[in-house]
Amino acid sequence: MKIEGRVALVTGASSGIGKATAERLATAGYQVYGTSRRGAQAGQQLFEMVPLDVTSDESVETAVTEVIRLERRIDLLVNNAGFGVAPAGAEESSIEQARSIFDTNFMGIVRMTRAVVPYMRQQRSGRIVNIGSVLGFLPMPYGALYAATKHAIEGYSESLDHELRTWGIRVSVIEPAYTKTRFDANLLEPDSKLDEYREVRAMLANKVKEVIEAGDEPSAVAAVVLAAASTTHPKLRYPAGGLASRLRLLRRFAPAGLLDSAIRKDLGLDAVTALLPRIPTLEE
Repeated sequence: MKIEGRVALVTGASSGIGKATAERLATAGYQVYGTSRRGAQAGQQLFEMVPLDVTSDESVETAVTEVIRLERRIDLLVNNAGFGVAPAGAEESSIEQARSIFDTNFMGIVRMTRAVVPYMRQQRSGRIVNIGSVLGFLPMPYGALYAATKHAIEGYSESLDHELRTWGIRVSVIEPAYTKTRFDANLLEPDSKLDEYREVRAMLANKVKEVIEAGDEPSAVAAVVLAAASTTHPKLRYPAGGLASRLRLLRRFAPAGLLDSAIRKDLGLDAVTALLPRIPTLEE
């Protein structure tokens, strides 16, 4: 598909996967506008930066309107902005914190989509690429809220793709596994911590740090985004990286019990059980 002259809007482009994606698209020939809550960054970049807070209806509308004013079109929307909660029990996040992560990770995509799709419909073409995760089709014990937002992205994207094909617009989800970013450094601490989970939190925090350090480079995910955005016949789902591809196959073909055991073994959940406070029996 012809790339030269096409306009891309990438949310969360100040670092990590978002920045790598914006740079890769710009190198390929897209006119790229990246976004962050802070707006333009210091130093030279391959793409323009505009301020945008995906949790604000007004901010989203202002940013999209500005890109349309400058370019008169948007051909590609990459929804990347998001954050996670540090490893913790699901009950250790308040309802307010749960709302907050959904407001950014999921409702942010909804806001961006609602703002951009009218212009894509008018031009009868467009691509929307949502950065999901393998946690959109796998569980994440002690990361339930983050996994829930990624599951929501999968369902929303698949449904939306059916709706928008009529207008020449296609939707895809990119499913990375562990990626070398500052994701772990920016994790939000649970706001309702319980002593019962203290040892578990510490153990899993170390685990997350290790697997991220050993993960794929953000550029590997960016390459998959470009492939999904520029192919003539896009697929709905694109695993990004070897581990993500293997996990997608396991989810599809492995018996549920085998996959369940593998997840518990990989995260050391049996060891986690041993760390939990002992509950006295009735006899005691």
